[in-house]
Amino acid sequence: MFRMETEVDKGRRELLRQRLLDTNTAASPVLRALRGTPAERELPLHIWALDSAGELAGGLVGHTWTTWLHVTYLWVDGVHRGSGLGSRLLAEGERMAREERGCVAVRLETWDFQAPEFYKKQGYEVVCVVPDYPPGTTEYTLTKHLG
Repeated sequence: MFRMETEVDKGRRELLRQRLLDTNTAASPVLRALRGTPAERELPLHIWALDSAGELAGGLVGHTWTTWLHVTYLWVDGVHRGSGLGSRLLAEGERMAREERGCVAVRLETWDFQAPEFYKKQGYEVVCVVPDYPPGTTEYTLTKHLG
């Protein structure tokens, strides 16, 4: 018999995370080899584009882990869209990940109303489609191998 509880509990969350990490490490030789190495840690990667007034015009926020860059956010202010700024931000993130951190690939998620076609033009390939996430919207996961 089990008792189910539903409250938010940071202590149990951390215990669960650690136990899952331990289970995954025991099950995967790849993850086991990563433990204790610099590649195990997620390292933030942030790029900010500022306009002539010093205001935020766009930016890329992500992190690198093992040999991958994960782009979490890429945004360009509406007045600067179409100027190539998004492409420049993405290219710089890819360059930094490849040259400074040894990354070989990138992954990101976007919705159908955001930028799947933009990413495809940048050489990204759709590897996952999740319809109705949220309802009425399609989410795409895209990846790109860095050459």
